[in-house]
Amino acid sequence: MTFVPIDITPHTHVDARSDLGLHQGTEDVICIRDVSYAYDARPALQHITLHVKRGSILGIIGPNGGGKSTLMKLMLGVIQPDSGSISILGRSPREACSNGSLVGYVPQRHVLDWAFPISVRQVVTLGLIGRKKFLGGFTRQQRQQVQAALQAVEMAHLADQPIGGLSGGQQQRVFIARALVNQPQILFLDEPTTGIDQAGQEKFLRMLLELKKTLNLTLVMVSHDLRSVVASCDRVACLSRTLHYHDRPQGLSPDVLFKVFQCDLDAVLDQHSHTHDSSCCDHDHAPVGPAQATFVPLPFAPPALRPSPVSTSQRKTPAP
Repeated sequence: MTFVPIDITPHTHVDARSDLGLHQGTEDVICIRDVSYAYDARPALQHITLHVKRGSILGIIGPNGGGKSTLMKLMLGVIQPDSGSISILGRSPREACSNGSLVGYVPQRHVLDWAFPISVRQVVTLGLIGRKKFLGGFTRQQRQQVQAALQAVEMAHLADQPIGGLSGGQQQRVFIARALVNQPQILFLDEPTTGIDQAGQEKFLRMLLELKKTLNLTLVMVSHDLRSVVASCDRVACLSRTLHYHDRPQGLSPDVLFKVFQCDLDAVLDQHSHTHDSSCCDHDHAPVGPAQATFVPLPFAPPALRPSPVSTSQRKTPAP
């Protein structure tokens, strides 16, 4: 396969015309305003401004140590910004995330103990723990919510199977069901395609798009996988301590990716991938439409070249 470099005018920083950088009033469900955060005086994020519209799908990409996990923790209220402000549906992150009907969260797979003896149904039911009566079981309506969530991700037929015996894609479906059982408005996903093969990823992303449409969700996905982000997201934020770009994935350029991933990625956006528009080159393009769960034939995934900014022992301890 031959990859043709793209001759395009470089982006200098964040595209000021992007609606992700502009406040849209009641359309915004997430507002991040000039947020900075440092681990023991070592900057992890600097002056991040980002607005997420209701019903959109935002993909946040960047190298290891670029601040993706830190930004996720800030949006979830696990840590507090050193400066700037964050609001989720008009509330503080902690307040919004304490209410399961507002925010759902799907963690990275590697942080979980897959050997723990628990069934698929029990995993999803754990999403209702905060709403369980102190001295009682779950109500009939809550059990129906669990069943509905399993059906939404097509896992009801495996409800009584141990979670550790499922494939990577099936496990991710179960944890999405757990996040959806309280019927949230926003769903955060941390590296959701990790550990899933390419065929499984395509099916998984197609399911996410269907859930977003059916349940009227806003999705925020943190990932290092450029392929899955381009395939499923209608907005992209490239993060490496600062925001280097945020707009539609079709506008991503080799220059932006070079700045973010610190390597030459001219070949990532080859003339057949159609992740760029007609302003970038002189061949014909089909009209750009909404994101589809069809994989972009990228030649390789962007390598993560930068180490984590600090070791785990140096990180701030979140307030209780």
